[in-house]
Amino acid sequence: METTSISTNGESVPRDEIQGSVAGFPGEKNWVGVPLHFYKGVWYPAFAIRGAISFRQHFIARDTDIILASMPKSGTTWLKALAFSVVNRNIYSPTESPLLTTPPHDLVRFFEMDLYLKSQLPDLEQLPSPRIFSSHSHYETLPQSIRESGCKIVYICRNPLDQLVSQFHFTRSFKRKNGKPLSSIDEVFDHVCRGIQSYGPFWDSVLGYWKASLERPDKVLFLKYEDLKEDITLNLKKLAEFLGVPFTEKEEKDGVIEEISRLCSFDNLRNLEVNRTGFYQNTGPSNSTYFRKAKVGDWCNDLTPSMAEHFLKIVEEKLAGSGLSFKVSE
Repeated sequence: METTSISTNGESVPRDEIQGSVAGFPGEKNWVGVPLHFYKGVWYPAFAIRGAISFRQHFIARDTDIILASMPKSGTTWLKALAFSVVNRNIYSPTESPLLTTPPHDLVRFFEMDLYLKSQLPDLEQLPSPRIFSSHSHYETLPQSIRESGCKIVYICRNPLDQLVSQFHFTRSFKRKNGKPLSSIDEVFDHVCRGIQSYGPFWDSVLGYWKASLERPDKVLFLKYEDLKEDITLNLKKLAEFLGVPFTEKEEKDGVIEEISRLCSFDNLRNLEVNRTGFYQNTGPSNSTYFRKAKVGDWCNDLTPSMAEHFLKIVEEKLAGSGLSFKVSE
């Protein structure tokens, strides 16, 4: 007999519904041999596909929700810390922030890899507003309730060369089934050039949110990692204003922006005990792997000039006419 669950919108959901659907999706393997499933234009890793489908089908957005979106290794951890601190600055001072004792990914939780992975129908109604969530899904793949609601979406984009190299180093920390670690980026470069990477293709992810930010700037804020590195104060003010909690003149005079910037800085977060020890969700990557270098232009240590030129040419062709460009060096 088929068992069912009841979703937050009252639907009866067969528990084997997702498994049956996944079997028909196009498949590949990621850089360490983990199966990838192509769902709604996105290459989801096998461990996240059930969460991605449940999230798309059942999440009910509130107008007060905040969704932080990104490709992996694009400044996601940093954006979570910044957004959480900006929104909750009247509750927690920088010296009392939960960031001092809790990893950013536990304060702002992923839909696909956490909430909807652990439960097909998580109870999110008890969470107070504004709820802040995170997603690696593309804009077009987000639940209709998000795209049609008044909630705010913040997308952080990193230049494609640094994003690729950062994801390569993050991924190589995992063992492949055959036990052979990734030795160089050459092993995965062809896959990336074809858009085959976890939550890729890169160009589809950035382009969807870029277009949405131009069409609805009141709903979607497109931030560039390199811009945050160059002028964190300006971009923190932009973020706060977009989220509806602008800094007051008094806060600016009192140095609140600078305090949040220091609290959420790469060096400060990386050196906190909670981020130097432990593992994501206890069994995932070590918390320290989310903090590597955070440098603009670090790609040059892993990509040859010809590889960089080739990949940039592909990305530029995919984004032609969009007006979106990247800064690839400091």
